Amino acid sequence: MNEEFAKLFKQMLEQGQEMARAFPGLEKFAPGGFEKLFPTMSKDMMEMWFGKTFNREGLDAKTRLLVTIAALTVLGAQAEPQLRTTIRHALEAGATQREIAEVIFQMSMFGGVPAMTKALEIAQGVFGEAEDNA
Repeated sequence: MNEEFAKLFKQMLEQGQEMARAFPGLEKFAPGGFEKLFPTMSKDMMEMWFGKTFNREGLDAKTRLLVTIAALTVLGAQAEPQLRTTIRHALEAGATQREIAEVIFQMSMFGGVPAMTKALEIAQGVFGEAEDNA
């Protein structure tokens, strides 16, 4: 990291902390609920942004989201809000619960069984929420 970038990064952190202090009640903010701030995009919207609109010869939105679930699983499923949101988006894009579970199972070979177990727990929670909202 060069000196200019370090200075810019420090300024960004300071500004972020100043902004956080400006919001009353932020000290009680629960990151686990953060994903609820972002509703699931419609299948058409996801296809437009992540699918073939910008990548005509590339992967469709469903496949991109399954690949993202795989990556987040291998990272140890530490990014729970991101994994929850991606699973919700994948379901909306047409992925089945079975496909999502298969992707997570496959990642046990790369991320380990604890990462797979955590990701499956998160997925089951999302599946339950989806069934409750149906």
